[in-house]
Amino acid sequence: MRILLVEDNPQLAASLSTALGQAGFEVDALHDGAAADHVLHTHDYALVVLDLALPRLDGWEVLRRLRSRRGRVPVLILTAHGALEDRVRGLDLGADDFLGKPFELAELEARVRALIRRANGLEHPRIACGPLIYDSVARRFTLHGRALALTPREHSVLEILMLRAGRAVAKETLIDQLFGMTGAGSAEAIELYVHRLRRKLVSDEISVVTLRGLGYMLESHGQP
Repeated sequence: MRILLVEDNPQLAASLSTALGQAGFEVDALHDGAAADHVLHTHDYALVVLDLALPRLDGWEVLRRLRSRRGRVPVLILTAHGALEDRVRGLDLGADDFLGKPFELAELEARVRALIRRANGLEHPRIACGPLIYDSVARRFTLHGRALALTPREHSVLEILMLRAGRAVAKETLIDQLFGMTGAGSAEAIELYVHRLRRKLVSDEISVVTLRGLGYMLESHGQP
């Protein structure tokens, strides 16, 4: 899962990137609103963590432009402004949640996890697809009660498919959420990770289905 972090304080951005990375997320960090607006035109993220006081283009305008393009990615606003009118303005513009500075990293991580679940229509942190179970807090997969040994990239692909189980996920979405702005991703790399996942998901009750022209779908053949 890849997150876009937009924070103009380099030290804070570095510490948040490290914390979110240790929590299992991939993070692209930007320090001004114009760059964020440009990236959100071209890349698909699981979530945006957005500061308001940004150079070149403030967070309000980044959010307004994102929603005007019908961008549906969840947005968590970091703000030193705790006034009711700021929260009302943010909600009216399409913000999904607020976190006032200063804050505890554990709360940030919990809010990020909750927003990503909610954006995918999930409320409970424990997600099931047939015999495959995902604990989104511990970030741990089990199949038939046994822990799945996955590389970080395999884990990321399976996490994205799991959160959207029963729905098609485009290769482009997987490329963006695995590689982001690095430009290192390719359809061939995604195919390789999916091939490896299929070898590890040895069960008659679950499979990763290729949907020609659409991407992949995690599908349960039995009861969820």
